[in-house]
Amino acid sequence: MSEVQTYEQLLAENERLRVQLEEATETIQAIRTGQIDALVVEGEEGHELYTLKTADTTYRVIIETMNEGAVTLATSGLIVYSNSTFALLVGKPLSQVTGLSFYSFVSADNLQQCQSLFAEDQIANRKEEISLIDSNGTRIPCLLSVTTLELDEGTSLSVIVTDLTSQKEAQQQLRQNNDRLEKSNVALEISNHALNLSNDNLEQFAYVASHDLQEPLRKIQSFGELLTVHYGHNLDDEGLNIIHRMSAAATRMSLLIKDLLNYSRLTTQQTPFKKVDLNLLLTDILDDLSVAVSESGVVIERENLPVINGDSAQLQQLFMNLLSNALKFRHPDITPHIRVSARRLLAAEIPPSALATPADSSPNRPFHQISITDNGIGFDEKYTDRIFQVFQRLHGKAQYPGSGVGLAICRKVVLNHRGGLTAQSKPGEGATFIIYLPA
Repeated sequence: MSEVQTYEQLLAENERLRVQLEEATETIQAIRTGQIDALVVEGEEGHELYTLKTADTTYRVIIETMNEGAVTLATSGLIVYSNSTFALLVGKPLSQVTGLSFYSFVSADNLQQCQSLFAEDQIANRKEEISLIDSNGTRIPCLLSVTTLELDEGTSLSVIVTDLTSQKEAQQQLRQNNDRLEKSNVALEISNHALNLSNDNLEQFAYVASHDLQEPLRKIQSFGELLTVHYGHNLDDEGLNIIHRMSAAATRMSLLIKDLLNYSRLTTQQTPFKKVDLNLLLTDILDDLSVAVSESGVVIERENLPVINGDSAQLQQLFMNLLSNALKFRHPDITPHIRVSARRLLAAEIPPSALATPADSSPNRPFHQISITDNGIGFDEKYTDRIFQVFQRLHGKAQYPGSGVGLAICRKVVLNHRGGLTAQSKPGEGATFIIYLPA
């Protein structure tokens, strides 16, 4: 009968076994990582030397440090070798993985697929996507790359296990993004359809404004002229004054409709931008205004202006309206003076309130600043926002005729060119209208 050990002897034996286990674990790890190529083992017949093939050292280091799991299986599916990455993947200590069946880590719904894969003869780089289950029961999508190995001990299977979790998550995120993009495209199509309907309505309005509304006004003006010519001698001064006021109102209404028509066309008739030389444009406008320029005796100074990308017709409306206003709102007893200047600057130098879409302009985006300065009657700057709105006027119709749409058209033009428009002025001291256009 064996001698019963005391408690102290059991503790000492346990400590001795623990030290041996640690030494064995360190030795196994050293072998796996290629730190040693030989072992001296004490056996019954004394010490024996076991050498490891030097050529295997690099292979062991690569397998142990690679990002993919690597296992060697017997044909039965038994794991005879595993690297640390596979053990980490399935959530088990490396010492517990060897000797287990690989099938114990395969999800139930993929088990038959995996068994069929491993049962094939002479597998060469066969790849299958199969889900593994870790120690916590978490499903892990993996790619198995399987190759048959003919070793001295017999046929084995080399399996490289690639974790596809990040790839699957990325694919899922991509699908979600595509779904959101598809929904956004649908919403955009709906918005474009609504915009097209709105543009169609505006075009119909433009047709009505240019034809159906103008025709009654032309008749009113014609009948007024006929009344004056044929029956004027039968009317007193009050009657003639009524006819004159009626004709003047019809004329103003006709001008208002034309300006509204021009304003609506700025939205519905967008043409591709082309190179526009503002020097040539300004020359043409001053030629069109030659009568007003001659009658007013205005002195015009002009600097060299840039060439920009834009809509020539819209830009002509912009400069025509601003120059016409400079001639219109002048002091009656002072020779009018207009100066047109230009300089280049960056978006960061432009007041944020002046740009149509300041968020779209990086601080270093270049712009052209074009200023039109006059010595006219000016206005109070508290009305700056108001003057660019439709039908807003700061002066009476009798003193300064107009529809109140001209500056609204100017603002719409610079909006279409992704620029800006603002004004600086003091009553009685003239005004400066400042245009910002992308360079």
